[in-house]
Amino acid sequence: MEVKKKRKYKKKKIKKALLYIKFKKLFNNIKDKIKYILESYLIWMIIPFVLMDFFTFLFARDISYVNYRFISPILFSLNWITLFIGLSLSFKKYYGKIVYVFFNILFLVMFLVNNVYYSITNNFFDFSLIESASEGSPYMLDALKNCNKLVYIAIIAIIFFIILGVKKMPKIEKNNFKLAFRIIVIVIIIHLFIPLTLGKANTELNWASWRNPRNIYNSFNDNNKSIKITGLYEYSIRNFYITFLKTEEQENYEDTEFLDSIYLEENYHENKYTGIFKDKNLILVQLEGMDNWLVTEEDTPTLYNMMNNSYNFTNHYSYYNGGGSTFNSEFAVNTGYITPLSYNKNAYSFNKNEFPNSLAKIFKDMGYMVNAFHMNTGEYYSRTVNYLNWGYDHYYGLIDIDKYSDKSYQLDRELILNQKFNELLFDKDNKFVDYIITYSGHLPFSSSKGVCKMLNDMEVASSEVEVDYSDMTEEDCARKQATETDYMMQLLIENLDEKGLLDDTVIVVFTDHYLYTLEDQTILDKYKETSNNLINHTPFFIWTSDKKKNTIKEVTSQLNILPTILNLFGVKYNTNNYLEKDALDPDYEGIVFFSDYSWYDGNVYVENGEVKNDKKISLEKLEEKNHYIDTITKKNDLTLKYNYFKSK
Repeated sequence: MEVKKKRKYKKKKIKKALLYIKFKKLFNNIKDKIKYILESYLIWMIIPFVLMDFFTFLFARDISYVNYRFISPILFSLNWITLFIGLSLSFKKYYGKIVYVFFNILFLVMFLVNNVYYSITNNFFDFSLIESASEGSPYMLDALKNCNKLVYIAIIAIIFFIILGVKKMPKIEKNNFKLAFRIIVIVIIIHLFIPLTLGKANTELNWASWRNPRNIYNSFNDNNKSIKITGLYEYSIRNFYITFLKTEEQENYEDTEFLDSIYLEENYHENKYTGIFKDKNLILVQLEGMDNWLVTEEDTPTLYNMMNNSYNFTNHYSYYNGGGSTFNSEFAVNTGYITPLSYNKNAYSFNKNEFPNSLAKIFKDMGYMVNAFHMNTGEYYSRTVNYLNWGYDHYYGLIDIDKYSDKSYQLDRELILNQKFNELLFDKDNKFVDYIITYSGHLPFSSSKGVCKMLNDMEVASSEVEVDYSDMTEEDCARKQATETDYMMQLLIENLDEKGLLDDTVIVVFTDHYLYTLEDQTILDKYKETSNNLINHTPFFIWTSDKKKNTIKEVTSQLNILPTILNLFGVKYNTNNYLEKDALDPDYEGIVFFSDYSWYDGNVYVENGEVKNDKKISLEKLEEKNHYIDTITKKNDLTLKYNYFKSK
């Protein structure tokens, strides 16, 4: 028995020893492989590129368009990284290192620009924004300061690995152009096949075309979705190609046939509001960032009283996009069209298009003087060129026509108090249309700089008591800046009254966009819906001195403003010349769409083709409205793309 026990014990001991040897051998193999990988120069050269792509996806994890089946971003990125590394290893001595550093710095810049821009706007950078770089340059430091601090931590880590990658690069004795050529050919061939992983594009009109990944890749009009299916490198390169290098498409039969069918029918409508403001003067006031929660009896008493004694459109939404939202509102109100959704071009790029049915041209034909007023120079957003193209007599910028020793031109009161502007605004001898764009509601919202600081300094200078503004919050500044805009509205009404023009003038007031420029976006959570595009809810009202009250609950957007004005002023016009209808017409069924093709009709909010709130709609009605949105967005984009009215 004892012998058997000893044998059994010995066998167990041998098994344990063998198992230990086996695991030790496996561990050593793994350790050797890890050591081999760590000693390989390739892994160190690849790491910086992988990190740039990885961190971009990490910072953009809130983008809803996520499908973990997408293999395309990995394939695109690996393909481009292969090219970058391959070319770096094809040149001798330090030339290869120069190539390697060049690619790293190039895309480190793109990484920074994209992630800073996304951190501030929740949209990725677009090369078309370069056209408006001068408009945003004064706020660049604020953007860099207020962006996600993890972006800078990521950049430090990436730079560390770039340096390590350079050090680990082998010394190439001679140029290997054959290797470079082979790599380029292989990368091109692979690149041609990667889009196939995204499936097939829609060939026919389809309301859901915008969410098809292949459609997104082909059109590349949705930055956030595009980067999700391509990765940082393909996104940057393809965005550059589409913005600057892609040749203009020629008209095709299907597009022109579609447009001809849309514009063939002429529709004219009259209702009980037709002509009630005929021959009156018109002042349109586009408010910078005047969100609906800022219009209160305490902060903005003039606007509050005007809005509550007016044609008040209580379900109004300002169309927003990240490529110049202020100007997009100007474009929509003046032309009846918006920034294209299906291709990459900003609204201010259409200054060579013809708009025979623009606000200015129609009123000029009726004998009005038509002018635009803003504090900024006419070069921003190419306003001088655009406003002349729309038919305005002049675009006036405060800093173009007068000299300021300080930045008081940023105060909205100057639009009225500036003597030169005042004389131009109020024409006693002619009927006039004035388009006024405010500014004081612009960022920053800080007691230490910008309009808020200017207003604080003015209060201190005029007060005998010392006031401490150091504890002012961003919301406090936003409200104070809104009060400045309200003061301008007070001055506007007082001047009209003093000059005997008040009873003969209609004032149309609307906001360019909701206050997305706040650094602390949680402020918005207190006052409005922020989980979807209904965050774009903003004020819009039409006021006259008789203070007629009329609450309109139908959904509206900037696209309704022009046709509504035309009917009120008795203009007979073809409704098909615009995207949307007169909001006061009894046949108007309110609806607004947004840049991601979601829409809202006052009842249901539809996103990705599905109802997202707890309201009900029949399947037939849902499909009908989906088709309607698809039709008018296509009408918009193709009309602008082919400059359709040029030949009419």
